[in-house]
Amino acid sequence: MRTIRRGGEHELEIKRSRFVCALARADGEDAARAFIAERRKEHWNASHNCTAYVLGEDGGVQRSSDDGEPAGTAGVPMLEVLRHRGLTDTVAVVTRYFGGTKLGAGGLIRAYGGAVSAAVDRVGVLERRRLLLVDVFADYVLGGRLESDLRDSSLTVRGVAYEDRVRIEVALPESDLDGFGLRLAEMTGGRAEFEVRGATVVEVEP
Repeated sequence: MRTIRRGGEHELEIKRSRFVCALARADGEDAARAFIAERRKEHWNASHNCTAYVLGEDGGVQRSSDDGEPAGTAGVPMLEVLRHRGLTDTVAVVTRYFGGTKLGAGGLIRAYGGAVSAAVDRVGVLERRRLLLVDVFADYVLGGRLESDLRDSSLTVRGVAYEDRVRIEVALPESDLDGFGLRLAEMTGGRAEFEVRGATVVEVEP
């Protein structure tokens, strides 16, 4: 899954109607609803404040609202953009100030979807990856060289602790675990051990 890099807004004008799309990151429905309420309060005199959000690690929570526009012409196309982009923990509010010209169902779908798409392009996206957290244990004689070798590799070294032995915390994709064990054995002549301690989610450039 992906999420937006940051919150922000972008405005389109279509046949004198203004479509202002605001995006925000949200870690749950309470946060999403609070952002929606804030936008509705700020744009209380707008014709419509239509909404969509996708939440959860797998994007399992999805909601949308047409806020008085014809059914299926606002919230659903907004939600479709978020889904198509693979975004989660993201909420979109498109505020419309009516310009006097009706757009028709097709025009509304294009306008609301286009406003969200343009806003996503503006703020950018980050890819979320689930990584295993692995503790590597080695004697002090090996520790310094091993830390240097791990940092020079494509792995992410998250920390080093000097306890009864050196403990180096590494993050890596689950698919790399078997190969990591072999590589570690080669680096140390089989004199280092490792154990999986948990998992984390990191955000990286797609």
